[in-house]
Amino acid sequence: MKYVGLDAKDKIIRRFAEYVNPGKVETFQSYDMQFVFGRREGPYVWDAQTGKRLINCHCNGGVFNFGHRNPKIVQALRESLDELDIGNHHLISEQRGLLAEKLSSLMPGDIDCTVFGVGGGEAIDLAIKLARGYTGKFKIISARGGYHGHTGFALATGDEQYRAPFGANLPGFVQIPFNDIDALGIALDNKTAAVIFETIPATLGMPLPDPDYYKKVAEICRRVGALLIIDEVQTGLGRTGKLWGIQNYDTVPDIIVIGKGLSGGIYPMSATCFRRQYMDFFRQNPFIHISTFGGAEVGCPVAAAVLEESSKPEFLRNVDNLATIFAEAFTELKKKHPRILVGLRQLGLMMGIEMVNENCGPLLTKSCYDHGILAIYANNDKRVCQLLPPLIIDRQVAGEIIFGVDAALKDTADFLGLK
Repeated sequence: MKYVGLDAKDKIIRRFAEYVNPGKVETFQSYDMQFVFGRREGPYVWDAQTGKRLINCHCNGGVFNFGHRNPKIVQALRESLDELDIGNHHLISEQRGLLAEKLSSLMPGDIDCTVFGVGGGEAIDLAIKLARGYTGKFKIISARGGYHGHTGFALATGDEQYRAPFGANLPGFVQIPFNDIDALGIALDNKTAAVIFETIPATLGMPLPDPDYYKKVAEICRRVGALLIIDEVQTGLGRTGKLWGIQNYDTVPDIIVIGKGLSGGIYPMSATCFRRQYMDFFRQNPFIHISTFGGAEVGCPVAAAVLEESSKPEFLRNVDNLATIFAEAFTELKKKHPRILVGLRQLGLMMGIEMVNENCGPLLTKSCYDHGILAIYANNDKRVCQLLPPLIIDRQVAGEIIFGVDAALKDTADFLGLK
């Protein structure tokens, strides 16, 4: 059965506009970026009709850490399909138990328990419900400019632009500046159930926190009995050179949320992982949270394969080696493009290209596309263009990315007339 390129590109686009989302089509047409995912393999994707090739440096925020259709991950799903299906979320599950045990062995500190979901927003919602249910408190503190999802409580933690069309925000949610320990100290009180931060806020343009920031956050939370929730949906699974981004800050939170990359780009999977003491809430309320497709049994071997590969020392060393290549290259690019490039915000391969003004991010996105790189600007800081290549690339592909970004920076600076 053939699935890619069944129809002419114009027909594919018209059908999507009519039945799925006309606004997206109009937006991409305005930028002349009507790319339709066709063949995909490793770090590359090709347009379904034109054959234009892109190196995927967006990766859906880390979904494709292993590239597209990674053979080991695909094989895990094929073998799983021989025996398993979705399963039943009400009943005891062998596969969920095995996957949760694997996560426990890889999590920092005493984070031992897991509840599975389908996507990151659902997992964030559960983390907030758990924090409120366990503590009996109500207030949730998050970072201004951060992003945790488009659903329910996850949406309530985010910026107004994402929730304003739907009415006033839910009560109890407070935002503060990221990496401002004094602001947190003022906002945090004995009514606070949890503080939730992305380890590195991607949509805010990947600002790096101070080295001791999370230690201080954890200490203040403990002081008032609030839980610290760390969103590792994008930074987890090796993106920063460590299995979990928070390990770079020598801090063990109370709850870690993972998603995106846990799917291997093949089967949707997310997880809310927490310290064993918080399981008391679920012991008292065993059916308080359900997710029909969360931790689907057929997907558990896929996630297990992702964890197995992501935790290998040689895999993480490759991320560190590639990070050095990009850091050195951007030092030279900054000298070459002083009109536009401020620098590279970087922890491992969690990278943001920081530029001189807010026009730069959208324009660099288009210029990168023209030069064969799929990279998307940070919506909450448009000076920054996110650069998230697959973690399995080699030096040659890294060189291709750097070459394309080099050309795109020049074109963007020229277009803006920067002096």
